[in-house]
Amino acid sequence: MSHARQRTVLRGLFDAAVAAADPARCLPAFLPSPPRGRTVVVGAGKAAAAMARAVEENWRGDPARLSGLVVTRYGHGAPTRSIEVVEAAHPAPDAAGQQAAIRIVDLVKGLTADDLVLVLLSGGGSALLAAPMAGITLIEKRAVTKSLLTCGASIGEINCVRKHLSAIKGGRLALAAAPARVLTLAISDVPGDDLSTIASGPTVSDPTTCADALEIVERYGIELPAAARQALMSGSGETPKADAPGFARCESHVIATAQAALAAAAAVARAQGIAPLVLGDAIEGEAREAARVLGGIALSVAAHGVPLAAPCVLLSGGETTVTVRGKGRGGRNAEFLLGLALALGGHARIHAIACDTDGIDGSEDNAGALLLPDTPARAAAAGIDLRARLVENDAYSVFEALGDLVVTGPTRTNVNDFRAILIEPTEGLAEKA
Repeated sequence: MSHARQRTVLRGLFDAAVAAADPARCLPAFLPSPPRGRTVVVGAGKAAAAMARAVEENWRGDPARLSGLVVTRYGHGAPTRSIEVVEAAHPAPDAAGQQAAIRIVDLVKGLTADDLVLVLLSGGGSALLAAPMAGITLIEKRAVTKSLLTCGASIGEINCVRKHLSAIKGGRLALAAAPARVLTLAISDVPGDDLSTIASGPTVSDPTTCADALEIVERYGIELPAAARQALMSGSGETPKADAPGFARCESHVIATAQAALAAAAAVARAQGIAPLVLGDAIEGEAREAARVLGGIALSVAAHGVPLAAPCVLLSGGETTVTVRGKGRGGRNAEFLLGLALALGGHARIHAIACDTDGIDGSEDNAGALLLPDTPARAAAAGIDLRARLVENDAYSVFEALGDLVVTGPTRTNVNDFRAILIEPTEGLAEKA
């Protein structure tokens, strides 16, 4: 049986989720009136260039008084006129990101109370704003970042450590910009949409402490440079808290979220006669374990019509993690689907898609992949042992061999992972009239 219809439906749901977070669509309503003085635009993240372009296209003030610099991931740039776009490495920082971060701090210094600093943040900003604290080299910061990314730590834990080893994160950028007004517009890629976690919160106070960061690195066995460990142990790396005077003229808005993206996908499903159930926008934990849980819910729907009857789609977002122990290729969405394939065992009426809304699953060239009922059978015919590949963290290679990768290229936005599990009724999914 052909699965073309199901592929189309699932891809349409993902596309709707991404479109809901397009800066051109969600940013203009949050733009302020131009200030009496200058407007300096700075920012970082996978959506930063698209956000800067949206600012330019919708700015109501004098273009001559609009300037700035944003840093985005390599390949995620967009054409702009007044706001410079710099590309740098993600997820491990590089010299280009470090230089851009230093320039951003310099741009916001020396402004007056009549000036506005418009800060554009999105997922990926933590790695792209690479300004290590004094005494720590970029090479050392890269090593710590890589260890954090592969140990299974949550994004909140990773960013807690990053903030306490940085000269720009954890509210420090806002303090550098005082006394100018600081307005932050953020596209959230973190569970709970916590502004202090998005891009490691460079313009908001930080509730976490050096002690929190030290506990995280010790719990995961992360090796720290001597200067970094001393900064955490002594408290000299502490981030500014809410009572710091520099936050007096700071305002922040989250302009796009995973929840809004899931709602957009749900509306598309509903219009096609498919009942949507949003399971959550903040699902975390190991990707393969999340797959077992969501797979169990899908099997319950297929067998018992609980918690809802087919045709339906289970939608979820958030950011799972992968503890890398093998030597294979694969991001967390591909690993989720490989785990789901094992949990479902080729169930004839269950299909799924899992993709990162930024278009890049981890460090690979795909957004994610599709899982079909015949995936296990096709894998077996190709001599692929799914369970062995999961042990090796080699999900990318599985879906590449089967032709089921989803490749979009950079979407220039990021509201984190998108997962949709489609359960058909016994008679199959009808074509939409």
